[in-house]
Amino acid sequence: MSRTAIRYLEPIETAARGVAVLDALAEMIERAGLQVGDRLPPEVSLATALGVGRSTIREALNRWEGLGIIRRRRGDGTYLTAKVQTSQGPLPTMIRLEGEAILRLLDMRRVIESGTVRRAAQNATLAQRQQISRLCDVLLQIVDTGESYRAADMAFHSAICDATGNPMFGQVLAKMDDALERSAESPFSVPGFGLASFPPHRDLADAIVAGDPDAAEVAINTILDSVESEIRQIISPGT
Repeated sequence: MSRTAIRYLEPIETAARGVAVLDALAEMIERAGLQVGDRLPPEVSLATALGVGRSTIREALNRWEGLGIIRRRRGDGTYLTAKVQTSQGPLPTMIRLEGEAILRLLDMRRVIESGTVRRAAQNATLAQRQQISRLCDVLLQIVDTGESYRAADMAFHSAICDATGNPMFGQVLAKMDDALERSAESPFSVPGFGLASFPPHRDLADAIVAGDPDAAEVAINTILDSVESEIRQIISPGT
């Protein structure tokens, strides 16, 4: 299958080769009918067919690997781990694939974070509850001013993880945050993305302070629902 797929590639003639390579690979996969579990052609074959260097192909595949679209097996090849289709509208294929990857990550986060906030509501000490409430105040103030909120958001969620009494919660969530490689121009990286999800952070903090695991789980799911809805609006604007 991977050998016949290569015939769907043509040399690229554009300065933006990184994006063009990813678009060409997505089109190749779709036209060749490659499915999850199928192997892609070797890097050297892809580079030759597209008329680019192997380093360009490697960088493109690194991007896809960071999004969980492919998996490399040493000495064996590169395999599809997610469905790939080209965009039929004005949205660039790479942005849609990135959004779909983040949705898969959110699906995992929903399972883990629901348990995390429940455990925090049950196990947090008085000092930890006060710290979580204070960090929530700081976070919401920063969001209101329009400043960069990433550090404050991480501090708030880290405090919740610490309150579980199990350091593995924080370690797992930190790795998930670093799991996806996002481009600088990604609409999922701009400061305005996800702002609607911040007001429910107050509900989450209050639920943990009150020692109410059910309310904490409702709040974290409300936060994740908001982010998921925004992603879907970006990648499927007509829905």
